Amino acid sequence: MRLEISCQDRLGITQDVLDILVSHEIDLRGIEIDEVGKIYLNFPTMKFADFQHLMPKIRKIAGIEDVKTTAFMPIEREQNQLKALLKTLPDPVFSVDPKGRIVLVNNVVLSYLEKSKHEVIGCEIGDLIKGFNISRWLESKNISAQAQKIRFLEQDYLADVLPVMIPDADGTNIVAGAVIMLKSELRLGQQLTVFHQASPDSFISIQAQSKIMKKVIHDAKRMAELDGPIIIFGETGTGKELIAKACHEASRRCQGQFLVLSCGSLPDNVAETELFGYAPGSFGQTEGKAGLLELAKGGSLFLDEVAEMSEQLQVKLLRVLQNGSYRRVGDTQEKEVDVRIICTTQKDLGKLVQQGVFREDLYYRLNVLSLILPPLRERKLDILPLAERFLKLHSAKLGRRAPKLTKNCSDYLQSYPWPGNVRQLENALYRAVSLLEGNELDQEHIRVPSGASVSSFVAEEFNGNLDEEVKRYEKDILARLYPSFPSTRQLAKKLGLSHTAVANKLREYGINKHSVNL
Repeated sequence: MRLEISCQDRLGITQDVLDILVSHEIDLRGIEIDEVGKIYLNFPTMKFADFQHLMPKIRKIAGIEDVKTTAFMPIEREQNQLKALLKTLPDPVFSVDPKGRIVLVNNVVLSYLEKSKHEVIGCEIGDLIKGFNISRWLESKNISAQAQKIRFLEQDYLADVLPVMIPDADGTNIVAGAVIMLKSELRLGQQLTVFHQASPDSFISIQAQSKIMKKVIHDAKRMAELDGPIIIFGETGTGKELIAKACHEASRRCQGQFLVLSCGSLPDNVAETELFGYAPGSFGQTEGKAGLLELAKGGSLFLDEVAEMSEQLQVKLLRVLQNGSYRRVGDTQEKEVDVRIICTTQKDLGKLVQQGVFREDLYYRLNVLSLILPPLRERKLDILPLAERFLKLHSAKLGRRAPKLTKNCSDYLQSYPWPGNVRQLENALYRAVSLLEGNELDQEHIRVPSGASVSSFVAEEFNGNLDEEVKRYEKDILARLYPSFPSTRQLAKKLGLSHTAVANKLREYGINKHSVNL
C-alpha cells in the first residue's frame, strides 16, 4: 500500500507521521519526500478496518492538507519508465558507475552478447567496448559528453558517452557514472535517409506569416495535386526554386526525380543535348546520352528562367508539349514524355510575347497554372521569422548560440527594401553572424548597399509629364494586383474603388487575362 500525503513545510511533520505508523506497528518499506510538499509512504497492505482508523489520525496532524492512496512511489514510477524506455530502444545502451563497472544494460545488449543480465552486470565496460577508454575519461577533471567511434563485438559503432552528474550537499556536481549509447553504421544510415526525406508537408519550411504569402502557399498546395505545367513568376531571390521543389514533393510524382535545366546559362546546342540527349554516333560519340526529359521520367523537370530560352529551343519544347513525345538529337525514334514541367521567370512573359521575344503558343502551353511570388518588401511580416530562422541555421553550422536581434536591428531589417529578396537577407545575416563577437546582432553588423534603401518610382531621365508618369505607375499597380484579384469586384474592394472605376481602368490599360500572367 502506498500513500501520498500533501503537507506544509513544517519542522517535525515527517516524524509525527512516522510516530503514528509506529503506534500501529506498521512495517515501513519506504519513504520519499519531494520538494513540492509531499510525503510518500510504502507499507504492507492493511485490513480495511485498520486503514479506516489510520487515515483520520494522519489527517489530524497539524500541517497535513490531504492524504490519499497512490499506485506508485515516485522512484518506482521513474524506474518503470526507465525500464520501459530501455526495453523499447533498438540500440545497445550501457550504464556504468564511476569506476567504469556496468550497472545497467538494455535487452539489446544482452541479445547481442547472448548472455544473461547477471553475467553482464559488474563487468568492466572496457572489456566490451574498445577504442575509447571510458574509465580514464570518468577519472578526468573536466568531463563532457563525447561522440566516439568504438568497437563492440568486432563491429564499428558511433558511441554517445554521456556523464551522469548528481548534485552534492554543497550544490556542486559529482560524477555518478555514465550512459553509453551505441549506433551502428546501418542504423545511422537509416536515420540519415529518413532525415533527408521530404517532410509530409513539403511546404513546412517556407516562411508564410504574411497574408500574401499564405495565399501563395495555399494556391501552390492545390496546384501541386494537379499534373499540369506550373509557371512561377518572381524577382531574383524570392524562393522560386524552393516553391518548385515543394510542389514536386507534394505531388503524385514525388517518388520521381526533380531535375533542373538553367535556360539562361547554357548555349543552345548544349541546352538542347541536356534537354533531349543524343543518339549513339552523334558528335562522334559511340554511346548515346539520355536527356533530362528521359531521366526525369515519372518526376518533374524544372526549367529555370524559361524566358531566357532561345527561339529555336522554344520551338522544340513546344513540340514536346503538343505531341507528348520527343527525339534525342540525331535519333529517329520517338520517346514518350512522362514529366511535369515547372518553370520560373523574373520577366513579364506577357510583355515578351507582345515584343515577339517569346512564342505566344508556348506561353499559353506553359501558363496553365501560375504562381506569383511577392518580393520580400511586400511581405514584411515574414522578414523577422526568416531572419530568426537564418540566424539559428548558420549559428548551428558555426557551432555557436544564435544571437538575439536588437530592436534597432529588427526595425532596420523590416524597413530595408531587400532588392535581392530572401537570398540577400540570408547572405547578409550569414556574414553578420560569422563575424559577430558577442550575443546581440545590431544594425551596424548588417552590411547591405545603402543606396538600395531609397527607391524611386520615377526614373530620373524620364521625359513625360506628371499625368503620364502617374498613369504608368497606376498601370503597374493594377498589372501586379490583377493576377491575385482577377475579379474586378475583388480588385475594386482591395483598392477601395468602385467596380465601374476599376473596370474602366483595366480596359484603358489593356489589362486582362490574356495580357497579364495568371
